[in-house]
Amino acid sequence: MSDEIIANLGPLAPLAGVWESELGVDMSRIHGEATTTKFREKIVFAPLGPVNNGPQALYGLRYSTTCWRLDEADAFHEEVGYWLWDKDRQQVLRSFVVPRGVVINAGGFVEEDSKSFHLEAEVGSETYGILSNRYLDDSYKTKRYTLDVTIHENASFSYKEDTQLWIPIDQAIFDHTDQNTLKKVQDL
Repeated sequence: MSDEIIANLGPLAPLAGVWESELGVDMSRIHGEATTTKFREKIVFAPLGPVNNGPQALYGLRYSTTCWRLDEADAFHEEVGYWLWDKDRQQVLRSFVVPRGVVINAGGFVEEDSKSFHLEAEVGSETYGILSNRYLDDSYKTKRYTLDVTIHENASFSYKEDTQLWIPIDQAIFDHTDQNTLKKVQDL
């Protein structure tokens, strides 16, 4: 791993590596019922950069996440994407795809040495927004996404995310939440 890349990752630098946990909690809806699922998770953050957009230089982490219910061998959730640091604008971005046909580009202002940060995206935003396939847009429309991350001193980090879904049959918003605390198991 290049020392130059790590030096330019800002608040994302401690996340480079492989992380695992069996402490995940997913609050979702299954067959119309609110359901709590405990899960194990593996996240791989591989450093990259610089990514140049004209004068803008981004450094980041290419990542993949896989989650398994504690009592099952097959994954129930996956996503791939990028966590990016824009030093000049003091922004962390998280751009990712969920294989259900959802794309989220979330962002927020973060100090370079911060150990915690908040990112968000909202449907209709031209910068930090959300897109869904037509079925999900009609039946479980993702309206808003928030993520809070805390990086701990003991080679662990925790997150809590809230995906607000508009469910037309109920005429209500449902907060699909996930949270976990993961330990670093390997440097990259």
